[in-house]
Amino acid sequence: MVASDAKSQQNDDVYLLGNKKKLLLTTINNNLKNELEEDDPVNGDTLIDSMRASSPTRHHSATAGEDFNSISWNLLHPSAVSSFDKIITASEGKQIVVFLDYDGTLSPIVADPDRALLTPHMRDAVKNVAKLFPTAIVSGRSRSKVYDFVGLPELYYAGSHGMDIKGPSVGSKRGKEILCQPAKEFRPLIDKLCKALTEKMEHIPGCKVENNKFCFSVHFRCVEEQRWGEVARDVKSVIKDYHQLRLSHGRNVLEIRPTVKWDKGNAVEFLLESLGYGRSKINSVLPIYIGDDQTDEDAFRVLRNMGRGVGILVTRAPKETLSSYTLKEPQEASEFSSKIY
Repeated sequence: MVASDAKSQQNDDVYLLGNKKKLLLTTINNNLKNELEEDDPVNGDTLIDSMRASSPTRHHSATAGEDFNSISWNLLHPSAVSSFDKIITASEGKQIVVFLDYDGTLSPIVADPDRALLTPHMRDAVKNVAKLFPTAIVSGRSRSKVYDFVGLPELYYAGSHGMDIKGPSVGSKRGKEILCQPAKEFRPLIDKLCKALTEKMEHIPGCKVENNKFCFSVHFRCVEEQRWGEVARDVKSVIKDYHQLRLSHGRNVLEIRPTVKWDKGNAVEFLLESLGYGRSKINSVLPIYIGDDQTDEDAFRVLRNMGRGVGILVTRAPKETLSSYTLKEPQEASEFSSKIY
């Protein structure tokens, strides 16, 4: 059944914020764009400042939202749970496609990244959603690792920040044909530098280097803050001569990726196209993307540029984002997912 014009207008309201909100949204978007498009985030103290800004300590967390107008921010980014009826109304006559980040969205952020396990309740929620709608996990982790965490063969998996995509191994004839690895030629270099950096970081307690196949991560959540500068210097010293790599940051993690023009937003576009919902059929689909970190903003931007879709940020404190809605923690993400089916 195709939605009426009135219902289509309700779908448009997912992104239309009203005249009183537009000025604040424009300011937030411009600030975020400047942060995401820094040409060289490793010069001087910029990297250290970025690490602190994206990875607040317990003390900093208490004041993280002080520079924001909380009332205006909540108006721009209401709770996805309390707005569930509006989101479902927008989906009438459309195919829902669900995209989920892993760390901080399906699993809480934990000290040991190898212990970021999915609860049985969350796994059941994702499994039930996938029975009704195409569902993809989009993570910075390697595809094989996030698959081991989730353990659901009927899902689509996009690892390495979307640079390693594979369709379901069961339950979908179309899914078996899907494979996308735009940074395949970088694998030997990633392995080489990941090994070198692992050896270099051995003198810093709590620092962990993770090989994500087509990119790698440096986790510093368990490193004393006064030694974050050493982490930054060691990372820069290893990658400084490799201009085909770029450095970015997330929550207590540094990410080293190839400079190929591909990110989580591209992964969303690729999967929608593979599912038969390219730009010519964008009006017949409602993508829902839930994520918590800086790299998820690339996906939120794609949805906003489409003029269709629902971006949901998982966060406990106000921050600059291109998402439309928010959830406070993975438990709320589970609650929202449970409402869908």
